[in-house]
Amino acid sequence: MTAYLIADIKMKDPKWVPAYAASVHDLVHKHGGKYLSRSGNVKTLEGKPLDTTLIALMAFPSEAAARAFTNDPAYAPFVSARQGGSDSRFQLIDDTDLAGTIPYLPKG
Repeated sequence: MTAYLIADIKMKDPKWVPAYAASVHDLVHKHGGKYLSRSGNVKTLEGKPLDTTLIALMAFPSEAAARAFTNDPAYAPFVSARQGGSDSRFQLIDDTDLAGTIPYLPKG
């Protein structure tokens, strides 16, 4: 079952970004993942805007693969840099439909 990792980031100090951007995609790919988007072009269409300055959306073949990425020891220094230079939140969702009414998604 596909798992999606949503990284919601508010920059405080962008010094960490160049090394992170140059290296972390290789770690994502190592665990079978791929970026679907990594954009600072965030627009709120409904509701109160968050202070988000960057959202990254990644797809992994499974929750285990996404967790393997986030727990990879090679990722640890990038995590520390990101957490030191931003307020960030990582959320994991699967590809199910909670209502069970979309025929091409598994019922959640």
